[in-house]
Amino acid sequence: MAENPDSHTMPLLEHLVELRSRLLYASLSLIVAFMASFYFSEHIFNFLMQPLAKAMAEVGGSTNRMIYTHLAENFFTQMKVAFFAAAFCTFPIFANQMWMFVAPGLYKHERSAILPFLMASPILFFLGGLLVYSLIMPMAWKFLLGFQTTATETILPIQLEPRVADYLSLVTTLIFAFGISFQMPVLLVLLARVGIVSAAGLAEKRRYAIVAIFIFAGIVTPPDVISQIGLAVPLMLLYEVAIIGAKFAEKQREQAWADETPGGIEDTDFNQA
Repeated sequence: MAENPDSHTMPLLEHLVELRSRLLYASLSLIVAFMASFYFSEHIFNFLMQPLAKAMAEVGGSTNRMIYTHLAENFFTQMKVAFFAAAFCTFPIFANQMWMFVAPGLYKHERSAILPFLMASPILFFLGGLLVYSLIMPMAWKFLLGFQTTATETILPIQLEPRVADYLSLVTTLIFAFGISFQMPVLLVLLARVGIVSAAGLAEKRRYAIVAIFIFAGIVTPPDVISQIGLAVPLMLLYEVAIIGAKFAEKQREQAWADETPGGIEDTDFNQA
């Protein structure tokens, strides 16, 4: 790619044609991934059910089964599982196609500033999903299963019989909530890189950020304290990481200005002369 993005200028129609081709390529990859995921959808759903099955076996008192209440519910659940897996797998392809569409219009220093964040985003999303699957869900499911009762405790026993559609909706909500929340340091550092926020400002507003984090965690997680704290604590740590990253981004921005300003002034004076 050339340093000057003006060398990539093209009519609006050509931009739209290129955007259509990028989206078409990404959509075809999603369709292919969906078909492959649908073949393995039962295995994927079994993988998502493992934390619940393990919690049921440890807590006891439940029927150790899942149900569906209308004829096509399990089929549509498998479709949703396949789409969820396909979207997760093809996200890097969508991001790469959008980057290839936007990158020719950026200067070299702008591309070098944005590319690391583009690479870090799917990694952080995966780490958020891994955290909720391996740590948060097992603890939350045990806590929630503890509200079951037996016939000796209440007039009638209260036992869990989860619907497959409800469970999938809950799990995907948690995974996406954690994955998207883990993008916070990427967003804050990128904003610091372009000068919208500063590390000093982020540190000064830390107490407000903590309150906002707990409110956000209480909204996007199930109504239990384990999930809320399990999301809030990593976000607070990531906020501190974002402050450190913002300081580094500010130094890079100042260095870039120092390198470009003298040349830009000389070029301007020469052109005016």
